[in-house]
Amino acid sequence: MKHWLESRLVYAAIGTLHRRGIGAALATVVRVRGSAYRHEGAKMVVGADGTVVGNVSGGCLEQDVREVARRVIASGVAERRHYCSGSDEIAAWDLGVGCEGEVEILVAPVHDEYAAERAALGREVPFAVHTPLAGGPRRIVAAAGATGIVMDADGTEWFVEAFSPPPRLLLCGAGDDAIPLARMAVDLGFRVTVTDRRPGLLEPARFADGVRLVQALPDALEGAVSPDDETFAVVMTHHFADDGAYLATLLSSAVAYIGMLGPRQRTERLLAHVMPPGSEDDPRVHGPVGLDIGTDGAEQVALSVLAEIMATRSGRPARPLRERMQPIHADRD
Repeated sequence: MKHWLESRLVYAAIGTLHRRGIGAALATVVRVRGSAYRHEGAKMVVGADGTVVGNVSGGCLEQDVREVARRVIASGVAERRHYCSGSDEIAAWDLGVGCEGEVEILVAPVHDEYAAERAALGREVPFAVHTPLAGGPRRIVAAAGATGIVMDADGTEWFVEAFSPPPRLLLCGAGDDAIPLARMAVDLGFRVTVTDRRPGLLEPARFADGVRLVQALPDALEGAVSPDDETFAVVMTHHFADDGAYLATLLSSAVAYIGMLGPRQRTERLLAHVMPPGSEDDPRVHGPVGLDIGTDGAEQVALSVLAEIMATRSGRPARPLRERMQPIHADRD
């Protein structure tokens, strides 16, 4: 999710720098072994004027990468840097790399506006960017496979960066508690839509940039927002009849997740109203919505809700990381 959002910001910054005639270099994580803060595809653009957008680690590598980027801008020649916490590699401990992992970063000069990449991200369909590690033109193709380094038949190494559109968060209800939830979801990389039948609550000034606002009655929801299996919905109108109508519509749709704000008994009453007698419980329904982390106030509820949605999407139980025996970042998008 964050990969898509970060890439949009980085590519936009590249376009701005290029149009202003300012030299720049793009640093991209191309290989990770073991534990690392960022995964393949994490990127940071560095401008000759001091502009920096994005990041390639949790802050431990950025200073060194900026120095490499300045050198690359001056020389016009790409460099690959290998950081490792082992004693036989770059003194990464001195750089603050204490994750017991290896990170390889390609720092390449920027020669164009990356307009094709920006356009592909704007279409919100899967695609992949193929970048030759030895230098040369990039290729944009339909997405296939995973992000990583591959070698073609003539021995040329390519970094293949696969992009998939981030999931949608659909908030059914535009009350005050939807405001921090929408804002935090945008920051996490979700494509956020807020819908309500009450136009007075859908004022753009109430919500963060990037939030789509849709006025629609519950029975017109599917036609208005087209929820799909990459949509995570939260019903939160605080109006029993409206919540029930939204719930009925969502149950008949392909959405991956339906969060119900409010007490368990209220959700059970709503389900009894909208589901045929004797029907089985729908595992997509999460009511009360959110993780049990002890919340007080709209911001903390938003944190709880988004944490549950992210755990559900990744197929992971919501438990402390110290209890996880597998690598933390395995199967991360």
